[in-house]
Amino acid sequence: MANLRQAQKQMTRRLLLESGLELFKTKGYAATTVDDIATAVGTTRVTFYAYFPSRSELMKTLIDEQLNEALQRVSSPEHGSTAQGLVAAVTDGTPEAVTDWLRRTADSWPAIRPIIRVGRDAAAIDPELAHLVDRWLEEAIRDIEDGLTAAGRLDPHQRRFRGVLAMAELDFVAQHWDGADWKLTREQMLDELAASWVRLLN
Repeated sequence: MANLRQAQKQMTRRLLLESGLELFKTKGYAATTVDDIATAVGTTRVTFYAYFPSRSELMKTLIDEQLNEALQRVSSPEHGSTAQGLVAAVTDGTPEAVTDWLRRTADSWPAIRPIIRVGRDAAAIDPELAHLVDRWLEEAIRDIEDGLTAAGRLDPHQRRFRGVLAMAELDFVAQHWDGADWKLTREQMLDELAASWVRLLN
């Protein structure tokens, strides 16, 4: 019985997260209420609050759990979360390693793009979420810096800023690829992005 109860709790929590994200996407974060999310799941605000103390906490969970899961980021005592694959690809530094990591990451864009867009929307109006997406980007920048440090490439003062530039490129392309008319196939886009990363990180 306990296992069934636990499974039901996990399902309710997952449904609240999925419904919250869908409503944030369609109605906007500002217009979506706790009651909207609860109603979409077929439950009440009392149940919502049993899982999340606020709408902003649900948004934080989308970033901390679902975004990190999609990008294979794991908890890191050094800087919040880390993507070990990103650190390894940067440490390797070869076009093959960088391209392979970018290709795998691009496969997750359909899952991560709405979370990041909604996170930025939420951060613009909710003071509790002001640094939500920036914090996640900062952790990815630190991964690049860690990879460059492990490889002993570039001067110490260059490593962090090269990570900033690389993540700025990746973030812009990931957020706009679906609607942009850049006259490139997906493979050509990934080749160009990888070539730019290799130049930045070597």
